[in-house]
Amino acid sequence: MKKILLIFSVVSFGVMVASAQRAENTQRAIKAFEKEKWEEGFRLSKDADLNDKSIQFYLGVMYDNGWGVTKDDSEAVKWYRKAAEQGYARAQCNLGLMYANGKGVTQDDAEAVKWYRKAAEQGHATAQFYLGVMYVNGEGVTQDDSEAVKWFRKAAEQGLAVAQYNLGFMYANGRGVAKDEYEAVKWYRKAAAQGYEYAKKALKHLGY
Repeated sequence: MKKILLIFSVVSFGVMVASAQRAENTQRAIKAFEKEKWEEGFRLSKDADLNDKSIQFYLGVMYDNGWGVTKDDSEAVKWYRKAAEQGYARAQCNLGLMYANGKGVTQDDAEAVKWYRKAAEQGHATAQFYLGVMYVNGEGVTQDDSEAVKWFRKAAEQGLAVAQYNLGFMYANGRGVAKDEYEAVKWYRKAAAQGYEYAKKALKHLGY
């Protein structure tokens, strides 16, 4: 009986050590990815927790862009989906983009909107902008300028220059909001201050 208990204790200890090592490798891999050390992160991820949503997201980024691995859109989608299904907003946004562009999946605007919305509702600024674009163009949703303005505004208020420009455009042209040059200029200026060239041109066109 003592021998059995001893063996069980040794096995349990071994499992604990392996689990701790995996957790350490997971954090090291994430830090490498955050510093854009793709090859190092990829090497560490082989002994990391592949159920970790950050690891899954960064593996998707690698395959999406061909950073440290051979570019593979289908593999990118696989990893983005794993992270997206765990509620990771950055992965949800990127998965939406893959559907919008038909990369690694059949092009599907409705699926793109679905994933953009999940990320946008978590406050992801880029996803909010993309969702606004879908409403402007009526892609995957019924065309609705008011909804577009709503999502552009959410992203613009977080400082996303392209959203600030688009919100300015909506005000300048009275789309989804009452036409208002003052508001248009306000948002164009915010985008221009970040170096957004289209906003600078829009201001020049309006005489500012």
